[in-house]
Amino acid sequence: MNLQETLLESVKQAVKDIYNVELSTVEFQATRREFPGDITVVVFSMLREVKGNPVQIGEKIGEHLTEHVDLVKGFNVVKGFLNIEIQDGYFLDSFHDIFKDSEFGIVKPNPNDKAIMVEYSSPNTNKPLHLGHIRNNLLGYSVSEILKASGKKVYKTQIINDRGIHICKSMLAWQRFGNGETPESTGLKGDKLVGNYYVKFDQEYKKEITDLIAQGKTEEEAKKEATILLEAQDMLRQWEAGDAEVVKLWETMNGWVYDGFNITYNNLGVDFDKLYYESETYLLGKEFVAEGLKSGVFYKKDDGSVWCDLTEDGLDEKIVQRADGTAVYMTQDIGTAIQRVKDYPDVGGMVYTVGNEQEYHFKVLFLIIKKLGFEWAENLYHLSYGMVDLPSGKMKSREGTVVDADDLMVEMEQTAEDISKELGKLDGYSDADKQDLYHTIGLGALKYYILKVDPRKRILFDPKESVDFQGNTGPFIQYTYARIQAILRKANFDYSSQVTPENLHDKERELIKQVQLFPEIVQQAAANYSPALIANYTYDLVKEFNSFYQNVSILGADNDTDKVFRVQLSQVVGRTIKQAFALLGIQVPDRM
Repeated sequence: MNLQETLLESVKQAVKDIYNVELSTVEFQATRREFPGDITVVVFSMLREVKGNPVQIGEKIGEHLTEHVDLVKGFNVVKGFLNIEIQDGYFLDSFHDIFKDSEFGIVKPNPNDKAIMVEYSSPNTNKPLHLGHIRNNLLGYSVSEILKASGKKVYKTQIINDRGIHICKSMLAWQRFGNGETPESTGLKGDKLVGNYYVKFDQEYKKEITDLIAQGKTEEEAKKEATILLEAQDMLRQWEAGDAEVVKLWETMNGWVYDGFNITYNNLGVDFDKLYYESETYLLGKEFVAEGLKSGVFYKKDDGSVWCDLTEDGLDEKIVQRADGTAVYMTQDIGTAIQRVKDYPDVGGMVYTVGNEQEYHFKVLFLIIKKLGFEWAENLYHLSYGMVDLPSGKMKSREGTVVDADDLMVEMEQTAEDISKELGKLDGYSDADKQDLYHTIGLGALKYYILKVDPRKRILFDPKESVDFQGNTGPFIQYTYARIQAILRKANFDYSSQVTPENLHDKERELIKQVQLFPEIVQQAAANYSPALIANYTYDLVKEFNSFYQNVSILGADNDTDKVFRVQLSQVVGRTIKQAFALLGIQVPDRM
């Protein structure tokens, strides 16, 4: 039970005893640093139920608490804020419990609770993963880990967009210009090789358009009549008809891409429990269109197309099946969601990690599934995120101006190496140890920079700024963790048993209070699907530890009890940093 929960009933009882009023709620907040106190009661919010001067009300409640509640040591009132000072014993008891609990803040899932499925990544198989995919993957993976830590069972999934005209463009360009080259023969990752042919298609397509315009065609006519596009469209028809040769090429080139993706995912440190493929799901959903027509959720227009009228819900009309009976994306998404619950009957909700340009699509999707009568539709959430920009400008995959995910990770490692060398922190490291460390720092910098920002906000990503060893960055937090491990290595005495110092230093108390917040932050981050809450909490914890480190002697404490206690406190902070960073998918090094 946290301090707020502990004091809630005591404050209510004080108000009842003094004013004979049953308070419906009590508002607490952190005490401002310039005033003594450990927690603050907001008296202003009581004035609807308790009439009087807020300062006098605060004084009376403070006196009552000091007299009747053992853990209250003293109080002060500033305007309408009652700042309460808590006995050291409360913080020491709390710390001893935390010290013994190696999983402090992490809740084990209840096997009877419904699971959540989190979808993320979901790339196209015609190009490598890029910077936008990195934000998607980091968010999806981190939210999955946070939900797990909050006590939920989680399945991680993605739907791979492995069919359609864009895939056929890469296939056709490879057929025309590839001369049989493979990832093995070129030394390129498979997704990069295929992506090069997607760019090649666009170059050749533009050349044909220019030629056709020179022959007197309008630009619109030229775009439709370019031979290379017509051939790609024909290839798609052949694939849909099951042409053996086209299907074999499709399987081969997609296989190259999957091998490439797996290397990127491994380097990025993300994983999945289940993969869905659009080639297997694109026909799903039609049976539910038929059911929706019967139940009146959908209606048929004169041309035979099927629609859902959502105007009463503040949206518009949405097509769910074309006049020729073929599915649209919405149909497929309805079918895929329902299929997932069939595959995993314990799923009671889903999180879709998709960019904010798809917000309307998901509003419509969730509403239609709800109208079709599926209970779990109440628990569908679009984890909408803003784009990632670089100082160099916007990315376009077909023109080959995208920031490749692999290249960015290599650049991050290089930046980490350059800055580490400038700072001269790695004397005595082997070359292999240095490379591991550069990878840990570079990737940690990238992940933290992206995850510390609210998902909904757009990000301007600056690689060099992200690897700064000062400020709100991954390397700053990693460095503090490494500093704590150095303290633990130097502590050449047993610090495994509980000790109780006579008095708590203000910095020790503040640090314990910050650690105490961790379980609450995990639950808040899960409820809000926001890794940013974990990231910024960890930064605050690290700032608090560094203030403690600079103001309080740890290994040079005056007596053995204080020395052991401060090492234990450092160990708990290190453990909390490590657990918090694990929820962000970030590793922490023992030495830096």
